[in-house]
Amino acid sequence: MDAPCPDPFNLADYVLSAARREPGKIALAVLGPARAERWSYARLEAAVLGMAGALKSAGLGPADRVLLRLGNTVDFPVAFLGAVAAGLVPVPTAAGLTVPEITRLARLVTPSAILAQPDIALPEGAACPVFTDIGAMMAHAPGETVFGPPDRLAYLVFTSGSSGDPKAVAHAHRAVWARRMMFDGWYGLGREDRLLHAGAFNWTFTLGTGLLDPWAMGATALIPAPGVPIEALPLLMRRHDATILAAAPGVFRRLLRTEGDLHLPRLRHGLSAGEKLPEPLRARWTEATGTAVHEALGMSECSTFLSGSPARPAPEGTLGFAQEGRRLAVLDEDGVDLPVGEIGTLAVHRSDPGLMLGYWTGSGAPDLPLRGDWFETGDRVLLRPDGAYVYHGRRDDLITAGGFRVAPQEIEAAFHGAPGVEDCAALAISPNPDTTLIALAHAGIAPEAALAELAQARLARYKQPRAYVHLDALPRSPNGKLDRRALAGLVRKALT
Repeated sequence: MDAPCPDPFNLADYVLSAARREPGKIALAVLGPARAERWSYARLEAAVLGMAGALKSAGLGPADRVLLRLGNTVDFPVAFLGAVAAGLVPVPTAAGLTVPEITRLARLVTPSAILAQPDIALPEGAACPVFTDIGAMMAHAPGETVFGPPDRLAYLVFTSGSSGDPKAVAHAHRAVWARRMMFDGWYGLGREDRLLHAGAFNWTFTLGTGLLDPWAMGATALIPAPGVPIEALPLLMRRHDATILAAAPGVFRRLLRTEGDLHLPRLRHGLSAGEKLPEPLRARWTEATGTAVHEALGMSECSTFLSGSPARPAPEGTLGFAQEGRRLAVLDEDGVDLPVGEIGTLAVHRSDPGLMLGYWTGSGAPDLPLRGDWFETGDRVLLRPDGAYVYHGRRDDLITAGGFRVAPQEIEAAFHGAPGVEDCAALAISPNPDTTLIALAHAGIAPEAALAELAQARLARYKQPRAYVHLDALPRSPNGKLDRRALAGLVRKALT
């Protein structure tokens, strides 16, 4: 980090600072099949401040929580920033949540208001007003931006806990300032870049990497319009001069399966996050496009902290390096810092300005679980002598079979890029209470015998799958992230 976060500070004011420097510059282009909807920085700032004014006029007070039930439209980031500008606390949620799911989350955060669009489930029994005319709110007279200490609460986002219970992550206004460590440490982002994020507006990966960070830099964000298929992205990238592509690994995989032209003359590189990027997929992308894909590891609690970048590419087989300004450690089961070359749990120091305030408790200060001065991420890594980190899976994703613990990524790597394998994932299944074995779910045309032969050639016996389950497609979110919980259900069903 080049400087500490200013005090007083407001996240929204910082993100939109380019509106004062270059008001006419295009901040956002929503890319449709025929035409693009363009938002200048001046128009974006006016909509955000209008939203802030409307929310204040509705009687909402400092730190009131505003639940966002908005779809894949520009309304989502405008509502988020408008609430932050007004000193309120937006709570983004996935549009696809069912009534029981969103009811459960609403009970955790007790919102004072809900911003909603049609056909998106609302919580049952919420004792607060629901505002649906988002356009009118953006056109409201501008409200004043509320400044204050950078450590105060700015927003809540939900993450899945290791027990399956969702948790509300409380972030401070300073979290967006801390993201500056990613500009050089991952993105290679400049003011002239045109960054296309393949995800939906209302995904937190899109919100941060696809919108807030390009805007804070003064660059241009490109987002596909709702309903635009992934297969159309190469044409849109050429038409709109995209210089950086950000997406989950599944998007890169699908783009490589398209029959169209992957010649992308303006593209400088890609950015991948959300799950581990298989090395064969990275290599295939580079061969097809002539550009690198730089991967980052992060989490809802602390954005990203490990990555490769154009300035310092990750050595093959690694995640890359700690971003400048991050203080990381690899801990053993007792919380002791491990030496180079040993696998342990990656941890972030409590002093990291991007680390969450804690998990929302509903009363009092958020709960920040620490082991000494460290927040454990749950990711298992190994630190190499050159400072690069090798990923060994999630601590809570580890497969235990036959007395051995195996990261699913270790198994999956043996099949990535194999003939007839379009997608695959390893998981543990229990056909009876006394038996746990490894299964490989796969999509494509590879026969089971060929997969078994490949496993025998590439994997130690205790890592070899004992069951192969063919699926038409693995369950992934619209943004391409593997849903391991849904996958387990499909595999169990297929084997019964």
